[in-house]
Amino acid sequence: MFPSKSQTKFYQQHVLVMRHGDRLDHADPTWENTADRPWDPPLHQSGLSRAFQTGRAFRTLLPFPIHRVFVSPFLRCVQTASEVVTALCAVDDDPNAKSSRDVVSIDPSKVKVSIEYGLFERLNTTAIRADMVPKDGVFRFDVPKIESTLPSGTLDRTVEPVYKEMPQWEETTIGTQRRQEQTIKALADKYPSENLLLITHWDGVLVSVSSFKEDTRVTNVDYCGYSKLRRPVSWTNQTFTAGSFEVLTKSGLTGVTYNAN
Repeated sequence: MFPSKSQTKFYQQHVLVMRHGDRLDHADPTWENTADRPWDPPLHQSGLSRAFQTGRAFRTLLPFPIHRVFVSPFLRCVQTASEVVTALCAVDDDPNAKSSRDVVSIDPSKVKVSIEYGLFERLNTTAIRADMVPKDGVFRFDVPKIESTLPSGTLDRTVEPVYKEMPQWEETTIGTQRRQEQTIKALADKYPSENLLLITHWDGVLVSVSSFKEDTRVTNVDYCGYSKLRRPVSWTNQTFTAGSFEVLTKSGLTGVTYNAN
């Protein structure tokens, strides 16, 4: 994994930051009327399919492999991760497959997955309506149960998250964006020899562009829209040095639209 003491190794690290797939509550607004957790909707069937197809595109079209996936614990993000990872790890993939249900077998050694609280949704009323917030203001997640829904063999239990606790309700928008930027940088620094996929919410994708591309304003992030970041990394004596992230995303081409001032 590391070059010998007498060598310096140079390469490019890639980080993709992706929004979850289509939400069920946006396709069926009546769903929330009987939901136990109206603030944590699952994916609509179209979202499952979109996530799977995006994962397949990553596997077949990207000029580099994805080694590790980090995901927000919200159900829509975890379901997105399950579809994407299944597509990335599929063995003898049927070209007609529309979702993970159509995949017979996977090779779980290809990608490892972990939950990361730093990729959390923005916790204020600009993202979650006040009438949907738990009465005590605490957004509870059964992490072991969430992890059990990920594709078998892909979960990495050894990973220590960047953020060990979830944000508090009424987090500011600036606070959310600062957290997302710190998480992107910290995860890249923890795994500088690996290419990462971060599955998060609108804000995470927005930050991944606006924080690393000067004077840029993101105007839209489609479901499963994603940004592409790249930075140079060098290893010497088991110590790495990394350059600044470059945003490779062209406006409108991967479901992210932005204006450069």
